[in-house]
This record gives sequence, C-alpha cells and structure tokens, in this order.
Amino acid sequence: MVDFFRRRPNSVVVMGNHERKHVRGIFSYAQEITRLQLGDRYTEMVDWMRTLPYHFENEHVRVVHAAMVPGVPPAEQKHEILCGSTSGERQLAALFPDGHWYDHYTDPKPVVFGHHVTGRQPMIRDQRIFGLDTGACHGWNLTALCVPGFTIHSVKAHADHWTITKRRWQLPVLKTRPWRDHTWPELAEAVARFSTSPDPATREWLETVANWAAELRASLPALAAAAHRLAGDLTADELRHHPAARYLFQARNGRLDQASLARRCTTPARTLDLSAALGLTLPDLPP
Repeated sequence: MVDFFRRRPNSVVVMGNHERKHVRGIFSYAQEITRLQLGDRYTEMVDWMRTLPYHFENEHVRVVHAAMVPGVPPAEQKHEILCGSTSGERQLAALFPDGHWYDHYTDPKPVVFGHHVTGRQPMIRDQRIFGLDTGACHGWNLTALCVPGFTIHSVKAHADHWTITKRRWQLPVLKTRPWRDHTWPELAEAVARFSTSPDPATREWLETVANWAAELRASLPALAAAAHRLAGDLTADELRHHPAARYLFQARNGRLDQASLARRCTTPARTLDLSAALGLTLPDLPP
C-alpha cells in the first residue's frame, strides 16, 4: 500500500497512529510485522513516513487520520489527536466524556477521517462528517469518498487480512524477541502467553525455547563446580585478570554455590557469558 501511494501522482498520505509508531520507534505487533516485511527497505520507508503531514485540507474537505478538536484549525491541532495515538485518544475521552468529538463538529467544511471502524457501512452525517473506516483489514469493506461530488464507493475485502497476517507472521516476530535478555520469569511468562497459538510450528518452537531455558538453569551446578576448579588452579594474579574473576574469588573464599550463582545468572545471556568465561559450552538459542 505504501508503494502504491508513493508511486501514484498527486497522492497525499496523512500521518496515522501506525506511521507515528514507526517514526517514534514504538513497536507494537503490527509494527514488528511491518519491519520484517520491509527488511532492508525499512529505514528508508520510515524516513519517508517522517515527511507525512498530520492533516490535509483543500477547498472541499478536511482530512485527518483519526480525529480533531472542533473549533480548532487543523494546523493548531495536537498531532497525537489528529493521528489517533494512545495519548490522543485519552485526551479526546477527557474532552468529550459523554460522546464523540464529531458530535460537536459544527464547521461548514466537511471533515473526513478513518481510524475507528464504523461498521460495514461508513458513518455519514449531514454531508459534513464522513467516517470511512469500514473494516477492510478485518474482512469487511474498503470505502472511499470522491469529491467534489461527495459520492461514496465501497468494495468488499477479499479476506480477514489482519487475522491471516498476524498468524502468518507470529513465529517470525517471536524469533526477533530478545529471549536471551529476558529474566527467567519474563521468559516463562512469554512462552506461556504465546503457547496457545493455533500454529503448530509456533508452539513447537516455543517448547524448544522452554527446554533451552530449562537446560541453562540446570547448568548452574556444573558452572559452580567449574569455578571452584579454576579457583584452585589459578594464582591470585591470574584470578584478577580472568573474565570470571568475581565468581572465581567467591569460589576461592567458599562463598560460591548454586544459590549465589542463581542470584547473578538472572538471564540466559548472563548464564551463557559465564559459561564461556569458564570454558564450558552451553547451547545457544535454537534457530
């Protein structure tokens, strides 16, 4: 879709909440999928997103992605409200606790927006308010407004694209997560949360991750024993210059056991780093 509108002459694309997340480096699930889909093109695409305006206006209409505060010119609106970010949604809810912003829109120039799904049909009020998000990504309809005649065109989506896409990309996205840097409770919680996936390959890979984490945690006695052996074989000067010096001095002083190692090896990365420093080989995260 981005390529289509970048190539299409006279197109104007306004900033939405998803583009803003990319620009600000905030990665919800949809942004993680997009980053993987774009691959090497991602940085260039985000640079283009930085150039997008937050609104468009001509003699016929005002266009925003999500919303605007009635009575405030578009150029003076807060960006987070125009694009529908989480903070913008909270601000609108505080301003209009008993209704919607468009209930208070009285300007004569029509306003066009999306963001909130209005149902399978667009929301049209007084030929001045046009909510056009009719759930195309969820398998409903894709709706367009043509001006200056203000005619509506709507076509049915071919599929529930979001459901298909998030399932297809779940495993690739999970593999990009920083599993090595998760604490053990964080890792266990993430595995449990995603293990209900309907995708067998995802469940199988998560089971592999859980087994890998269990194997690392079970290695603590072997790490402690290796540290004690080294501490007894090296001189004090050699201990000071060893990459595992802290652990070796603890072992020499009789203060290194499995419990003390567990307090320090709180993540897979720390456990792997210590094993490498002690000359042991532990399995890394499986591909």
